[in-house]
Amino acid sequence: MATDYLTRKHSGLSDGIGSPTSSPGPQAVRGNPLAAKVTSVLSASYTDSDIRDALSLLDKRGIENDAETRRHLRLDIQKEVIESNGDIIREFGQVAEQLTRIGATIASLNQGCEEMKKHISAAHRETAPVLEEASELMKQKHQIEAKQQLLNAFNCHFVMSDDDIATLTSTAEPVDDRYFAVLAKAKIIQNDCEILLGTENQRLGLEIMEQVSKNLNGAFQKLYRWIQREFKTLNLENPQINSSIRRALRVLAERPTLFQSCLDFFAEARENVLSDAFYTALTGTSVTGQEDTSVKPIELAAHDPLRYVGDMLAWVHSATVSEREALEVLFISEGDEIAKGIQAGRESEPWNRISEDEDETSTFDGLKALNELVDRDVAGVARALRQRIGQMIQSHEETIMAYKVANLLNFYRVMLSKLVGDDSVLLESLSSLEESAMRQFRVLMRDYMATLPTDMHISPNDLGPRDFVQDGLKQLTAIMETYDTSFASVNSKEADFQPILAGAFDPFMKTSEKIAQELEQPVLSIFSINYLLAARNALAPFEFTKGRVVEIQDSIDQHAARLIEYQYSFFRTNSALQPLLQALAPLSDTPDDLRSIRSLETFQPEVLTQASQALDDFLPSALMDATENLKHLQDSHLAREITETAAERFCDDFEQVEEKIIAADELWEQEEEEGSGAMTEPLRALFPRTSGEIRVLLS
Repeated sequence: MATDYLTRKHSGLSDGIGSPTSSPGPQAVRGNPLAAKVTSVLSASYTDSDIRDALSLLDKRGIENDAETRRHLRLDIQKEVIESNGDIIREFGQVAEQLTRIGATIASLNQGCEEMKKHISAAHRETAPVLEEASELMKQKHQIEAKQQLLNAFNCHFVMSDDDIATLTSTAEPVDDRYFAVLAKAKIIQNDCEILLGTENQRLGLEIMEQVSKNLNGAFQKLYRWIQREFKTLNLENPQINSSIRRALRVLAERPTLFQSCLDFFAEARENVLSDAFYTALTGTSVTGQEDTSVKPIELAAHDPLRYVGDMLAWVHSATVSEREALEVLFISEGDEIAKGIQAGRESEPWNRISEDEDETSTFDGLKALNELVDRDVAGVARALRQRIGQMIQSHEETIMAYKVANLLNFYRVMLSKLVGDDSVLLESLSSLEESAMRQFRVLMRDYMATLPTDMHISPNDLGPRDFVQDGLKQLTAIMETYDTSFASVNSKEADFQPILAGAFDPFMKTSEKIAQELEQPVLSIFSINYLLAARNALAPFEFTKGRVVEIQDSIDQHAARLIEYQYSFFRTNSALQPLLQALAPLSDTPDDLRSIRSLETFQPEVLTQASQALDDFLPSALMDATENLKHLQDSHLAREITETAAERFCDDFEQVEEKIIAADELWEQEEEEGSGAMTEPLRALFPRTSGEIRVLLS
């Protein structure tokens, strides 16, 4: 509507003023107010917020854009403004009246406040001394209450009640959780007394320290006696070992002297228990003579030394394992509490250190202490074991049995070293017994060699190893099979087995070598190879004898080389080829040397013909005759190799003779054609055999 109004208004103005083409110039516009007003109206933007608000207001009033409305619009608006101002003035008049009434009320309130201030000041002057006195009394009350709380806290922390002291020191009171709680409190008091000793007045701290130390000493003495009583009835075989005894040991560790005394008492008691149990296992009856039907006596197997020793060692090993497991639960199953307790005890008892070199930084080695305690527990068993096995070793004179016992002792020594360590009485006993068994083994071997009959030094007809060598190798095989099951490392096995070979092998080899030295070739080498082959076959299956097997094989190869030389000499001598080879040896392939062959005595027609005939007679049975020379060699494959090698060398020599003869004949034929040679028969006609024929006959 306002837009239509403005449109019509604008149209009317345009009509009244004229079109833009007929508008006056700038001077006329400036002189005409109406035109300036119109220009101002036309230059106004419809987007101006004021104009838009005015137009909006006109739209709300519902004014029609006609001449009457336009004439009265300003008057109506001014009238409304005047009326609005009048309403505002009336309302402000009412506000002014209310403000007047509020001012009167405020003045009345100010007067009342002044009167109240006067009354308060007077009251304050009268009550000020009373308040000061009351404040001082309250301050004194707070100080007294703080001192009372401090005294109560001090008494609660540093002073032990009669009941607590009785719990710590009285033997009538049990060693239970309350005892350990009170003991922990006493130790806290003792540590906290250092604070009191750091003050100017040290008397109180000294008195409390003296009393608490006295109570603690009594408490540890009570605990020490209680542990000793418990040890008398303690059953280590019970998997549910009383937890209170473990806790008591950890606490007692704070007094190393008492703790060590308890360990000594415990070790002595356990040594007696295990010794009695070992005696019962051996005999089936207890120390008091009471028969135990649930036990099969180990001594029933005394007729079998190996089983007897094995049963005893197995019992000792089982008992040691059980003892160690039980003591682990008892002493070190809950971390390093004992180590901490002993360290604290060393600090409180520096005069009780084990050695002069031990300082405050040294720590308790629980594993080492456990090994030592286990070793002390089985010390009695170790003595009985050493006595019985020692008697058994001395009373039996069987060589293999002595070594098997030594190996069995070595087996258990290695296993037990993991349980009790290397430095122990038990390991020392087993090592001594092992050395004794090995010493007995070597003595028996020497005695056995000394008792051999004198005819043992004569080689048998079949040139095989003597019976004592076969028996010795059987014993050695049994020993090696036993040794192969030992715990020795692969690298050390060979070195550790050398003393065994020196005692159980070398004497037989040396005796056989002495027999061979009295023989001649080829019997010497055949006999040597036979007994060396037997020795090699016995040693070869085992890894720890490789070095000795290599040495034996070298000796076999040396004797085989001698037999090859013998067979080679046999071929050359019996084939009549030896004189020909000796005659041709100094000659070379020069024409003069080849020409001189015919002048040699061995190449004269009659001699060469006889040599050819001897070769023909030898060749048909040559290989069989050569094989017959080695018929006593027990390795037929080696005998065949030796003969074949010798035959090959013989064939090579024959080729050399053949080549020289052919070369001499060629030179003779050449000179024959030139007419300068003498009329003789070719050497080849006198010695017709070829190297091919020789190889065929000797293959």
